Amino acid sequence: MVKAVVVVEQGAAPEVRDVELPALGPQDVRVRIAAAGVCHSDLSMVNGTIAPQYPVVLGHEASGVVAETGPEVTSVREGDRVVLNWAAPCRECWFCVHDEPWLCSAIEGVTSVPRGELADGTQLHACMGIGGFAEEIVLPARSVVPLPDGGPLDLAALLGCAVLTGVGAVRNTAKVRKGQSVLVLGLGGIGLSAVLGTRLAGAAQIIAADVSAEKESLARAAGATDFLVSDDKLAKQVRGLTDGRGVDHAFECVGAAATIRTAWGSVRRGGQCTVVGVGGRDQQVVFNPLELFHFARTLTSSIYGDSDPEKDIPQLAGEVVAGDLDLAGLVTHRISLADVPAAFERMASGHGARSLIEIGDR
Repeated sequence: MVKAVVVVEQGAAPEVRDVELPALGPQDVRVRIAAAGVCHSDLSMVNGTIAPQYPVVLGHEASGVVAETGPEVTSVREGDRVVLNWAAPCRECWFCVHDEPWLCSAIEGVTSVPRGELADGTQLHACMGIGGFAEEIVLPARSVVPLPDGGPLDLAALLGCAVLTGVGAVRNTAKVRKGQSVLVLGLGGIGLSAVLGTRLAGAAQIIAADVSAEKESLARAAGATDFLVSDDKLAKQVRGLTDGRGVDHAFECVGAAATIRTAWGSVRRGGQCTVVGVGGRDQQVVFNPLELFHFARTLTSSIYGDSDPEKDIPQLAGEVVAGDLDLAGLVTHRISLADVPAAFERMASGHGARSLIEIGDR
């Protein structure tokens, strides 16, 4: 038995429960979790915005140490430090063979998979195939990515979602170039990671915006040159900071119709608006044909940073070791498994950035 954060049904409060891990299969690994980041997608599993099977172990952004491997596993060995990969591609579907592993058919729409049991024998499910809010987990070896030597293991957890998504949106989707101007709207873990990514890309002007004024210090520490409190005048303010044109790139990291429209309206003619936030299906974003023609903007989304985790996570980890990518500023709270409900409350109210659950050796 190990301790894990479980939600027994939609809307129920997360609670720490004893869970029984599944038997180790020939291509599985058992990982001792060192740390896990609390992502908005985890909250969406609780409130039903994303609908997993219940009961479910929360968590998909985590790092740890391989404790045991199945007999057919060759990619990692006991003692390896790893980041968990919730979007492990199959490498066989049309998207994978056409170099778009982030669109892999095998992982499309997967919100949970059966894995383990509660103490009473009830079938348990793992969030996004991971279930990382736990002391230990068993999962397929293809869902772990080895880390290079060096760098803090606890902060490496953020590479598995927030950093890969935010930096990937900048590098892989938008391909921000040196000297360009950027707006990042929404400054949670992913938004702040996008700010880090634009700084690494050499953006000349990085405008960060959030409804919470307390995010300014976090944004500037990540590399923002300007900060604005987000309201219905934001697009006008952005244009005022860019000689009336608007920015070359806007990254919407909220996932709401209103903020998508605001980000779109903040982009110059011929610029690009990239939607990174995941929203619900009950909202509509409306454009008229004339503005689509006149502004010649590009509107796109970025799924998991349009990344290949097996390649991009080691690259990002190397940048952490080299001192080019500082993840410490993304973490505003260090907590235990029992503190997850409070972390969700902070997230829902817009306070702080990433809460990092400290679980095992780091």
